[in-house]
Amino acid sequence: MASGSELRGAGRYDAILKHIFAKYYKFGTKGFNFTRDDIIEAAKELGIAVPKNLGDVVYSYRYRKAWPKEIAATAPADKEWVIRPIGDALYRCELASPMRVAPCTALAESKLPDATPGIVALYAKGDEQALLARLRYNRMLDIFTGMACYSLQNHLRTKVPGMGQGEIDELYVGIDRRGAHFVFPVQAKGGKDQINLVQAEQDIQICGRMFPGLTCKPIAAQFMQNSLIAMFEFELAANRQVALVREKHYRLVPPDELTPEELARYAERSD
Repeated sequence: MASGSELRGAGRYDAILKHIFAKYYKFGTKGFNFTRDDIIEAAKELGIAVPKNLGDVVYSYRYRKAWPKEIAATAPADKEWVIRPIGDALYRCELASPMRVAPCTALAESKLPDATPGIVALYAKGDEQALLARLRYNRMLDIFTGMACYSLQNHLRTKVPGMGQGEIDELYVGIDRRGAHFVFPVQAKGGKDQINLVQAEQDIQICGRMFPGLTCKPIAAQFMQNSLIAMFEFELAANRQVALVREKHYRLVPPDELTPEELARYAERSD
């Protein structure tokens, strides 16, 4: 085993997670609960530095990192380990259907005239905030959903019984042509972060508690390239599992890059 001084960054997180997994997992186990205190205890027992941001350990395996191969090997072929919040600083690691969602590389894209203010584009990074800004300035929620959508709040944090604290990257409300009202929790992923259905589950719980009279449509967006954005809509299916409803890819371009032929082709698409 590597010494404490040799375990840094990703190696430290892997060591901590494997230590926690070994503490609770037995052959045939389908899930177990653990707390942030387990993260602290694991680091101390391994003789490595306790992570300053304990939540980042969980976040990393939900959105960024692959599970250590020793843990991944214990899951059946059609399942993977996921970490769900079930209370304040309390988590459940359990087997579930694959929860990470990646853009389909074979999907056709649509070009949109980029309305991002030049000074914003100049200083924006390729992170979550830059993505949220592009969605907002280009009214991409309106285009994707076919409704009039309005940003209500950024980084909404609240507590939900049985889940603990949750955060929505940006919350939109919308109205359709019938006059019906909707709420759209948006999760945005830039860089190497990945979309995870656990976030959509949390968003549905938060919106159900805060806006019980509105239809909730979870949305996710991810940079594929600097100007190419994948958007996803999810729903809570009959089996109470979150399912992908549709996916679209939009490329933001200067207006003069849109050709009459492209516009005619877009008009012929069914949706």
